[in-house]
Amino acid sequence: MSQEPKDNSCDEQVFDELFRTHSRDLHNFLYYKYGSAFNPKDVVQDAFIKLWDNCEKVMPEKARSFLFTVANNKMLNEVARRKTVVNYRQEKPKSHTEESPQYIMEGNEYMDRLQQAIESLTEEQRVTFMLNRIEGKKHKEIAHMLGISRKAVEKRIYTALAILREKVGKI
Repeated sequence: MSQEPKDNSCDEQVFDELFRTHSRDLHNFLYYKYGSAFNPKDVVQDAFIKLWDNCEKVMPEKARSFLFTVANNKMLNEVARRKTVVNYRQEKPKSHTEESPQYIMEGNEYMDRLQQAIESLTEEQRVTFMLNRIEGKKHKEIAHMLGISRKAVEKRIYTALAILREKVGKI
């Protein structure tokens, strides 16, 4: 009968020893892996609560593995939850908008015309224009990247702009 308390983690002295032995290591593991923003102290406490709730099933030798698995899974779930919240906040609600349907339609038509106009540029003009206007590269950087003179870059960009203005028109 004296063996029964040692077969599981339900004995208070065994549980107390497990807490003193593993809580610091578990906290440090969580802190270094996920940072302080995810409250590693709370997760350590939650892991030990889960251990206590399952103490009859968990042998003291397996407690460390159990604790680390529970805590890591809890952190991964929290990371996924926060990522979902961030993604949801970034999405614009599709059912409600302040713009009129005509404004949205005109914007879509403009974007289609712009896309077609960009596709109609020569490859050299399109690459130079996109490097400058989309990636924000300076004329000197583009010239160095493409192995052409700065004047050639300027000419390609200004020619591309003239073509785009002609084909797309005003906003």
